[in-house]
Amino acid sequence: MTSDNATAVTSELEDLAQGIADQAESFLLALREIARSGDRGTAVPLLLLEVSQLLLAGARLGVQTDFVPSERFEPDAGPDPDLDLMRERLAELLEGVDDFTEVFDPYVDPPELVSSRLSDDLADIAASVAHGLRHFRAGSTQEALWWWQFSYVSSWGAEASASLRALQSVIAHDRLDAAEIGEIEASRVAAADDI
Repeated sequence: MTSDNATAVTSELEDLAQGIADQAESFLLALREIARSGDRGTAVPLLLLEVSQLLLAGARLGVQTDFVPSERFEPDAGPDPDLDLMRERLAELLEGVDDFTEVFDPYVDPPELVSSRLSDDLADIAASVAHGLRHFRAGSTQEALWWWQFSYVSSWGAEASASLRALQSVIAHDRLDAAEIGEIEASRVAAADDI
């Protein structure tokens, strides 16, 4: 990777940036494929997996000391990707579970409840990590690390955490509510057999 600021970035930070870039790219590819597939049966579990993996990358950024960009102004990384079609496909795919409510900040008293949509949050997360990925691909490792870290702390980390909780809740309801219904039905069948 060639860059004017390559000498200011240690090999350890290069490895970190490469790992974040790999995870960002994997998330973006998987999100597009999930949205394109239209497979409602696997969408939520796969999204849970992808968001979990991206949050691991975010946590790696969160424990670092603050990255400082080498330039005072952000260099142009090129046009933002058009994610509207993916957002719409995700909304269709997640119909019935797309809307959710979360606690915005657990340390505010009283807690503020915020309504959100998985499809919107996932597309916003994708836009944020894609922006950093464009800086990385352009050879601006420091700018990419700064952007990923800043956007993780200020936006996509919270969006991904809320999305993860919502996705996990969908899976829990699917598995646990089905088990409860199964137990109720089994007891009714047993009662009917006794009669």
